[in-house]
Amino acid sequence: MALGGGSFKERNKILPGAYINFVSAARTGVVLSERGYVAMPLEMDWGTAGEVFTLEASDLAERCPELFGYEYNHEKVKGIRDLFKNARTLYGYRVNGGGKQAACDYAAARYAGVRGNDLRLVIEQEGERYTVKTCLDGNEMDVQEVSAAAELKDNAYVAFKRETALQATAGVPFTGGTNGTPAKADYQKFLDQIQSYSFHALGLVSDDEEVKTLFADFTKSMRDEMGIKFQTVLFRSAADCEGIVSLENVTAGSAAAEESGAQLSTEACALVYWVTGAIAGCAVNASNTNKTYDGEYAADTAYTQKALEDAVKAGKFILHRVGNETRVLEDINTLVTYTEEKGRDFSSNQTMRVLDQIGNDIAALFGNKYLGKIPNDEAGRVSLWNDVVTYYRELEKLRAIENFKADDIVITKGEGKKSIVASCPVTPVNAMAQLYMTVVVQ
Repeated sequence: MALGGGSFKERNKILPGAYINFVSAARTGVVLSERGYVAMPLEMDWGTAGEVFTLEASDLAERCPELFGYEYNHEKVKGIRDLFKNARTLYGYRVNGGGKQAACDYAAARYAGVRGNDLRLVIEQEGERYTVKTCLDGNEMDVQEVSAAAELKDNAYVAFKRETALQATAGVPFTGGTNGTPAKADYQKFLDQIQSYSFHALGLVSDDEEVKTLFADFTKSMRDEMGIKFQTVLFRSAADCEGIVSLENVTAGSAAAEESGAQLSTEACALVYWVTGAIAGCAVNASNTNKTYDGEYAADTAYTQKALEDAVKAGKFILHRVGNETRVLEDINTLVTYTEEKGRDFSSNQTMRVLDQIGNDIAALFGNKYLGKIPNDEAGRVSLWNDVVTYYRELEKLRAIENFKADDIVITKGEGKKSIVASCPVTPVNAMAQLYMTVVVQ
């Protein structure tokens, strides 16, 4: 994050970096980076707090007990399973770790949270030797044979009280574990840390207006000032920004709470998990429009045709019922105020995926290959031109852009000795969404 980057109004930047503007064209009347990276703060019953952890899709089943305190198929991991329907990597962060650790006479839970109350220690004695078993929901997670508590080694679930004399017991329960209540400051700490990570989608499972505003402001700042391109999925946001996707649906069964006007629970907003994964994991040449929801929650899809039309006009990402399936109505973001610089095309998430991909990849190309390494002479600029042209041709092969002409890419020397000015027109391709057909009867 030490480099400069973002958009520009004047060519007067101080920090070295790539400054890239995306604007709508005036109208009359190298290798693409992989997608699927998600950042998300989480309310958890177990786990370390105050630091980002990384979870890959390939390691999900194995690492669930360690990270979340539950096996992969547990009900409490449903949201994470939904996320990984489309995501490949999660940068997670526990925001509610300020509770109390469960404990018993012989040990304390490694982490605060209610999941610690499901731990038990079983101590068996044979002669002067003890077998100490750490159990979670009746399952043995760790077994050690010792002659005294001083020999016990802490494991992934408990820290032992080595000064306590061991006694045989069929099972000592842990008690007193509680979850913390996340505050705005906890979410801010997450945002401060996540700035050094690269991801495609940021998700927030919350209906707290203050926290949602915090995330929206962070997204706008990172996109416009820092040049870090990603989209954020919020629950019912009116951000009017191409970088914010607003999920409209609550989970089924939350309608009564919704009608009361009260702040909704995280369970009611849980479809954010799946939508965040879908936004992050969607290929640069694809769209989520009409994508089938294949997650484990039941979505409230009780909308009339008029309500669906109004939702699209308002920039809402909404799921609806098609036969026996739940599908995405249209892959859009919250941008509803159009300008000459940001026209209607910017409200399409497929368009934004193309533009964000270009922004991130060209910035990475410039930073890794050219920044501080290649002279700003004619040969250096030709090399950059060739790399940009090659990159655009890859996008065209993928049918992510169309009508590309190499001559449209213009790279010239800027006003200063170290600056470069690049003009790179692009025409993103969008998936078909509407069919207008006239059948003529002869």
